[in-house]
Amino acid sequence: MDEVKIGEILLPGDEKTQDRREKQVRARFWPTMRRAARQIPFSRDLVAAYYCAVDRKTPLRVRGTLLAALAYFILPIDIVPDFFAVVGFSDDIAVLAAALRMIQGHINDGHYDAADSALADHPDIAAGMKTSG
Repeated sequence: MDEVKIGEILLPGDEKTQDRREKQVRARFWPTMRRAARQIPFSRDLVAAYYCAVDRKTPLRVRGTLLAALAYFILPIDIVPDFFAVVGFSDDIAVLAAALRMIQGHINDGHYDAADSALADHPDIAAGMKTSG
């Protein structure tokens, strides 16, 4: 995936766009995460990013970038369909990794604590993470 395409995907959007994306992400994040945990090498960071994106204290632009990346992750329409084994989440990984690099420093200990707690409540996802490495 080239940088231009990733840059277009990660546009934060206006408040209305962010609200729409947040509703989509909240509704579909965990089911998608269950399917993807084995293929995403930074699943804990991704869950922490989810909590950062829905945290109203996170700066608007950061929230918008994360919500754009998470919306791309959860939506069934993307460049490489997720149902293709091995490569299906490769484009999602590229977009998510770029977003995490862009907002580095905004995911705080509280977001990681929430991620750890959520992963403890979702042992199926945590088990998928442990077998991925």
